[in-house]
Amino acid sequence: MNSISMVDLNSFTENSSKTTHTTCPYCGVGCGVTVEVTQTASGEKVSVQGDVQHPSNYGKLCIKGSNLADTLGLETRVLQPMLGRQAHRQPVDWETAIATISDQFQHCIDQYGRDSIAFYVSGQLLTEDYYVVNKFVKGYLGTANIDTNSRLCMSSAVAAHKRAFGEDIVPASYEDFEQTDMVVLVGSNTAWCHPVLYQRIMQAKAQRDLFVVVVDPRFTSTCEAADLHLPILPGQDVRLFNGLLQYLFKHGYADQNFIGVHTQGLEQALLASEDEAILIEVAERTGIALEKLQSFYEKFAQVDKVMTLFSMGVNQSSQGVDKANSIINCHLLTGKIGKPGAAPFSMTGQPNAMGGREVGGLANMLAAHLELNNPAHQQLVQNFWQSPHIAQQPGLKAVDLFRAVESGKIKAIWIMATNPVVSLPDADQVKRALEKCEFVVVSDICLNTDTTQYADVLLPALGWGEKDGTVTNSERRISRQRAFLPAPYAAKADWWAISQVAQRMGFQHFDYRSSHEIFLEHARLSALENSDQAQRSTTPHFRYFNLQGLSDLTPDEYAALQPVQWPVWSRDQLNPAATRLYEQGQFSHLNGKAKFIATIAINPVHPVSPDFPLILNTGRIRDQWHTMSRTGLSANLSSHRAEPYCEIHPQDALKYGIQDAELVKVKSQWGSCVLRAELSQNIRRGQVFAPIHWNDQVASDARIGKVVNPVVDAISGEPEFKHTPVLIQPFYSQWHGVLYIRQGYEQRIRPALEKMAWWTKVTLPGAVRYEIADRKKLAETTEHLKEWLPFQEESFEWLNLEDQTAQISHSVVLKEGQLIANLYIAPKRLLPDRDWVASLFKRERLSLMHRKALLAGQPMSMLNNDGPLVCSCFKVGKNRIMEAIQSQNLIDEKQVTACLKAGGNCGSCLPEIRGLIKACQAEVAQ
Repeated sequence: MNSISMVDLNSFTENSSKTTHTTCPYCGVGCGVTVEVTQTASGEKVSVQGDVQHPSNYGKLCIKGSNLADTLGLETRVLQPMLGRQAHRQPVDWETAIATISDQFQHCIDQYGRDSIAFYVSGQLLTEDYYVVNKFVKGYLGTANIDTNSRLCMSSAVAAHKRAFGEDIVPASYEDFEQTDMVVLVGSNTAWCHPVLYQRIMQAKAQRDLFVVVVDPRFTSTCEAADLHLPILPGQDVRLFNGLLQYLFKHGYADQNFIGVHTQGLEQALLASEDEAILIEVAERTGIALEKLQSFYEKFAQVDKVMTLFSMGVNQSSQGVDKANSIINCHLLTGKIGKPGAAPFSMTGQPNAMGGREVGGLANMLAAHLELNNPAHQQLVQNFWQSPHIAQQPGLKAVDLFRAVESGKIKAIWIMATNPVVSLPDADQVKRALEKCEFVVVSDICLNTDTTQYADVLLPALGWGEKDGTVTNSERRISRQRAFLPAPYAAKADWWAISQVAQRMGFQHFDYRSSHEIFLEHARLSALENSDQAQRSTTPHFRYFNLQGLSDLTPDEYAALQPVQWPVWSRDQLNPAATRLYEQGQFSHLNGKAKFIATIAINPVHPVSPDFPLILNTGRIRDQWHTMSRTGLSANLSSHRAEPYCEIHPQDALKYGIQDAELVKVKSQWGSCVLRAELSQNIRRGQVFAPIHWNDQVASDARIGKVVNPVVDAISGEPEFKHTPVLIQPFYSQWHGVLYIRQGYEQRIRPALEKMAWWTKVTLPGAVRYEIADRKKLAETTEHLKEWLPFQEESFEWLNLEDQTAQISHSVVLKEGQLIANLYIAPKRLLPDRDWVASLFKRERLSLMHRKALLAGQPMSMLNNDGPLVCSCFKVGKNRIMEAIQSQNLIDEKQVTACLKAGGNCGSCLPEIRGLIKACQAEVAQ
């Protein structure tokens, strides 16, 4: 039985409520969340707020966290095990599913060997799930062919930490950003991707003299409040920081005492970076203006307390490890590490990427920060697990793993809590691999994703709100993720499913009854032959990762565990816990010293060419998460950036015949997709930016992963998501339109959508909107209007307006006075205001005036247009904000909030509001 602790809803009385403290399941900030579940006559009502006691966020939540309750419905869930690929799925019980998996795995081992099986897992797993699956694969199946989507996120940082420090350590805490005098944000749109931490930095900046530098090819929301923006050319980070290393050394800013006592390898690092010794040449190669470059170098040199936060723009590169090490080198040279407000800081993308690192989640790691290719470490872990086999060499990393699936080397794969058909580079290769694979298991909460359709066995996992366990955020803080909803139908924890397969295959030591038992085992392994810092010189297997103080928690203590940072060498450290490492200059290499790493700047593997003259950079947007399988369910989160798009500089758009807001095809040698063009001065000429989120469930052709090149870092295996040569060209269509349909009727129009040249889906309150385009002539489309709107029953009322000459066709479907669907085909300038039409779906009945307005495609009373949405919390648009700024002479974001409420809740839109204030001020100055 699955003994996960959860809320007992039977104990509720009507209108009673229970409060649970848990953790947000999105980014690596690891925000604490307070959830209140109220039992009402119609079911459970869930409300979510930030946990004011949690030290990672102190009550703050971004827009995604604030709308977590929107993602909790069961409409899209997998609710029971199923056999057969999408078109032939059949529900089965767990016993049948477990038997099928274990029998197939045993068959693969017997016929093809242990390395014929692979797992691809996720930073969405809790640490307990992560621990059990790694124990099963590396210690019992005896293969290291288990990798994780964290390979796409932070594996370059992991490798850099291990090279420099001897262990995968983020040495500082979020508090250090509030104690520092200078923050350098490298390859991170922190305002959108880690907004709560960004707000902490901005609050510190407002209170004291904090200098903020942003290193990013684009001018993003993060740059709005920066003191210095360095618009670096893609892939040139090593040159930038090698140049800084040379500048610091030559101008006498090296901390010779720290270097002599606590480091090694400086001479080799300086020799390797000699090409970046001349400032003007660094400026030319990085594309940064000389005066800006010099200002940055001088400021870094003169300020004692510097925090350098680096994220995906550094990690996701074919030179990601060297990029990270070039940053760390500069901190080691100046001794700006292990001190309040001074450290390099790797910001992870996922809620439990750090927890996965603790348990050896990557294909080249063992659990508890032990080394997979170290025979002594192998024996240590095998003895602890009492396992029959132990992996003895690194397994296949993500990109190579799916190549091995396609080639037939891997015969069976189990994918957990991730969607690689969307998220991996050269994503159609992943699709081909899964199509060919003999046996695919997928554990997920979503019934229909781009990946689940290839599952031979589809397992119903627990979702956020149902899981019970721990996660570790980017500052090494372990927090509890607690269940506040019961497991729906047959859904089970991932650790439970793995344990059942293990036992069915005859393996012992998987008889777990709770996540508490798993956590204790995990903690005990971390402390195995691992003493505290004072005894490190006599401990051959010393690691800073140590949970000795948590290894004997009672069930009640585990249930009540408060957020705590590791290492936790003893119970005495639980309150307060360690927040900063390396204060004594003791690193994890055997001699206790940190290593400078020789880093040499190289050009990207795939340069631009006449056939592919632009550089594609990919990333996240503010209100969506990964592949949108959860955030896409929220109407609030779909309103800020509703369609898949790409940014391009106006001069490049002119050169390639691109018009603003038109559809374009973005094409590389690996694949293509169709996006909406957005002309922007915030991107340099020669570059294109596109978000990663859209998938085949919400758009006809917007998976940017198809386009991204599959080149990886030679050390970390992390793919190059920031530099793919592409061509961009107009996407021809005869007409554009917009289709609305009330929720509950959506399946009626799916067959017609599949015949369209292009479409994208937007979730609205009570309805769904589709932006559509086709290559057929309008007359051909209107001839088949009944197929488009299949509402032929007598109970439906139709309104039509058609003008072939003007290329206009309006159709409205009602039922008992309620709006059911409407389709508008017209020149873009004549298409109706999207928000106005959406608002009519909230009405129980439409008046005669509303009917006339709908048919005309515009409201009878011409209301002011709020413009593109900026504040999702209070639904405040760009035009309304700018009008208030101009008419009331508002000069800062606090005044805008006081006037319009915009920015007054989660604060995610504050950078954009600052940008609008600057734009208005610049307009007045002209």
